[in-house]
Amino acid sequence: MSRLSAQPRTPPPLLTPFALLGDVERPATLTVADLRSGWEQHRAEVVFDCATNGPQHHSFEGPLLREVVLDAHPVFDARRRKDRSRYLVAVTGGDGHHTVLSWAEVDADFGNAPVLLATRMDGRGLDGAGSQLVVPADRCGARYISAISHVWVGAWPVSVQPARCA
Repeated sequence: MSRLSAQPRTPPPLLTPFALLGDVERPATLTVADLRSGWEQHRAEVVFDCATNGPQHHSFEGPLLREVVLDAHPVFDARRRKDRSRYLVAVTGGDGHHTVLSWAEVDADFGNAPVLLATRMDGRGLDGAGSQLVVPADRCGARYISAISHVWVGAWPVSVQPARCA
């Protein structure tokens, strides 16, 4: 007779990393655990309207998006506000949903929005589900991206020419 327990073992939580890439000097692959241990955690109590489930009330914790991106060293000239203001941050979720924020929206010299890369939701860790983008000021939940798979940082192309009307 075996001495091994017949009770099933609980598998360890899944590590769902995302790629931080684009116009950055230090691209990275980050997990929820990395986000939790590498940056100060901020808290946001939010209410947003979800098109399918109605009003949602949640508490999120995680680092500020701007702090995580700044640690990747975006290639903009931090001393030049107009250079920073042409950068975008695109976030993609594991389900294919995505959104775009302007860098100026989250930059402390401009909008200073406390956008989070959540590591906890309602007191529960998101280690298995993956980090979630949280935009606390949004009334609509469309920019709350779950199971983040990519965060891309890049500049709006300066060579775009306006369309000519016929």
